[in-house]
Amino acid sequence: MNPRQEQLVQIARSQGPVSLEDLASRLNVSVQTVRRDVQQLAQIGQLVRFHGGVRAGATAENITYQQRESLNADAKTRIGRAVAARIPDDCSLMLTVGTTTFAVARELRNHRGLRIVTNDMAIAQLLSTNREMEVHLCGGVVRARDHAIVGEAAVDFVKQFRFDTVIIGVAGIEPDGSMRDFDYREVKVTETAISHSRQVWVVADASKFERGAMVEVAHVSKVDTLFTDAAPPGSFAALLAEAGVTVEIAGR
Repeated sequence: MNPRQEQLVQIARSQGPVSLEDLASRLNVSVQTVRRDVQQLAQIGQLVRFHGGVRAGATAENITYQQRESLNADAKTRIGRAVAARIPDDCSLMLTVGTTTFAVARELRNHRGLRIVTNDMAIAQLLSTNREMEVHLCGGVVRARDHAIVGEAAVDFVKQFRFDTVIIGVAGIEPDGSMRDFDYREVKVTETAISHSRQVWVVADASKFERGAMVEVAHVSKVDTLFTDAAPPGSFAALLAEAGVTVEIAGR
C-alpha cells in the first residue's frame, strides 16, 4: 500500500463504513482516485466495498502469503532489523509463521550460535544455510498456502524445548488487547511456544492495530516487547503501557 492507501484503510477502520465522497474529501483527491484505491485494497482483503462506500476488511479469512509478503514490505524490513539488533549470538529462539517473522529471519542470517526452532519452512530453509546455527523444523501438517507446519505433532515438538525468546507474528491486535489469527491449528503452536519461552516478542506493523481475526492467540499482557513501525494509535498506547509491554518503533 502507498501512504494514501494506508491512510484510507485507517479511516475505514477507525470510522466504520464511509462513503467514497467522504474519503475523497478527507484525502483531498478525486472520487475516481479513491475508487481505484478501493478496488486494489478490496482485492487484497483490506477493504470491503458496498454501494457508494467501503468498510474495513472482513475478518473471517486471511489473504494469500504472496499478498501479505508485499504489504508494508519496508515496515517489515525495518522491524526485522530492529529485532535482530536486540538478539545476541548463542541464544535460543522460536520463530513462528509469518511474513514479518521471515523479515526477522533475513536479518539473522549472519548471527552465530543461534539455536532456532520454527514451524515455517521458508524460515528454516533460509537460516539453515548458516553452518554456525542449529535450526529445528517442527513436524506436522504442511499447510498448502504458505508451507507452515501446524497441528498436534507440531505442538508436541515445541513442548520439548525451552526458549530464551519466542518471536511471533499475528494477524491483528484488537482494541481489547487480544492478539488474533486465522488458523486454530497454527494458534495452538504459537500458544505452546509462548508458554515455553522466557520472553515473548511480537512483531506487527501498524496495519495490524484494530484488525480482527477469528482465533485469539493471547492477550497483550503476555508480551514483553512489541516491535512495530509507527506509534500505536489511540487507546492502544495506554493499553500497552498498562499491560507492561515495551513498545519499540523501528526507525527508517
